[in-house]
Amino acid sequence: MKLGIQSAILDGMTFEDVIDFAAENDFQCVEMMCWPKGKAERKYAGVTHIDVVDFSQDDADYINEYCRKKGVEISALGYYPNPLCPDREEAQIYIDHLKRVIDASALLGINMVTTFIGNDWHKNVDDNWPRMVEVWGPLLEYAKARNTRIAIENCAMFFTDDEWPAGKNIAYSPKIWRRMFAEFEGYELGLNYDPSHLVWMQMNHEKPWDEFAHKMFHTHAKDVAVNRDKLDDMGTMANPLDYHDPRIPGRGDIDWQSYIAKMKGAGFDGPLCIEVEDADYEGDIELRKKSLIDSANHLRPFIVG
Repeated sequence: MKLGIQSAILDGMTFEDVIDFAAENDFQCVEMMCWPKGKAERKYAGVTHIDVVDFSQDDADYINEYCRKKGVEISALGYYPNPLCPDREEAQIYIDHLKRVIDASALLGINMVTTFIGNDWHKNVDDNWPRMVEVWGPLLEYAKARNTRIAIENCAMFFTDDEWPAGKNIAYSPKIWRRMFAEFEGYELGLNYDPSHLVWMQMNHEKPWDEFAHKMFHTHAKDVAVNRDKLDDMGTMANPLDYHDPRIPGRGDIDWQSYIAKMKGAGFDGPLCIEVEDADYEGDIELRKKSLIDSANHLRPFIVG
């Protein structure tokens, strides 16, 4: 298992800065954010540590050599839009950029892209399905031709009122993953698994390793604290951020010793990248760096033990 970081929390740092920080703090890998340059559309989005627009082999060679010298791998290129949003022109912008991320990942020899399937949040799963197949069939063909795997994060993307009622990412539950993998059998489609999302949805976050271990292409280490008093008061139909808070590992409800033991038991030896969305660490860059160091200090004994 390779302990790493997801680079979104290090917004404002350069690619080189991120790799240097990872090397100095004994992180083995980085999931690099590759959003288009410009204004972020939501919190933790819009971060560009590798610009994949007009990305060339020279760019890839430079990045690979820099990583080699520092002893840090890039585990994946990350870009998390909504390719199934109801505005077709907007969705096409996301699809086109996702193809650029796939191209860059292939040029770098990483051959892994982390993203969302997307969702029209006004529709149910069955009504979204034909559009999902229409969009993702060609995208998976595109990735397959470039020998690149796609790892879908299992976040429902239902946090704010504009994402009500169904969220902006359809791939949030084992039932849906099972159907999705059957639909796209023969393609290198898997999960970028984040256990914290199952916790706030009141699901068993360890159980998916029993069925989907072979589909765990990439993983996140993020914790969550569910306020049971608030949940008892308002129920799961409320806006989820009204009853839970994202936390760094060690500050939430996940027993990381038990969870990492489950990962090991399933034979996982891939990337475990710390993702930070903990509001208590959203200050200056030094505090955001500390969030990653504190997370690693909590996780490392369970990984090496």
